[in-house]
Amino acid sequence: MKCQRCQQNEATVHYTQVVNGEKTEIHLCEQCAEQEGYMNFSKDNMSIHQLLTSMFPFDQTLNQQQSVNTKQHHLTCDKCGTTYQQFRKRGKFGCSHCYHAFEAYLNPIFRRVHSGNTKHVGKIPRRVGGNLHKQRELEQLQDKLQQLIHDEAFEDAAQVRDEIRKLKEELQRDQDGDA
Repeated sequence: MKCQRCQQNEATVHYTQVVNGEKTEIHLCEQCAEQEGYMNFSKDNMSIHQLLTSMFPFDQTLNQQQSVNTKQHHLTCDKCGTTYQQFRKRGKFGCSHCYHAFEAYLNPIFRRVHSGNTKHVGKIPRRVGGNLHKQRELEQLQDKLQQLIHDEAFEDAAQVRDEIRKLKEELQRDQDGDA
């Protein structure tokens, strides 16, 4: 989306104002937002990226151990040469291989940023999802069953087991009907 003021730069500041139930949206680039007084991006202040990364204490649990700090300081991606410290400062990887190089330190970050989730499941449109909704529900029930067994809640686990059987039968019927 282009800046509404200069029509040249990409809009990176999105300002929404609601007055008496009437919503007004303004989309500006950083330069125009600063000129209009919506944001102050002077060199003395933090950039938006620095503000966002400061909100997430990426290594709060890992920084408790000095040896881990030392490992992080020297951790480098073999392909692009990006260090873990550079990643933390920029908030961006240098290449796709960085995911593997820094893998041990990413789960706590992903959990914090994505409300405890580390697995992306996406969204499925209701009209065209077909069996995908049932398959996803089956996966969730299987995870729940494992947790119940681990917690030794065997009566609840038996109910979930029965739900899984029923859902598997439905999926099998749907597959047989499509063939």
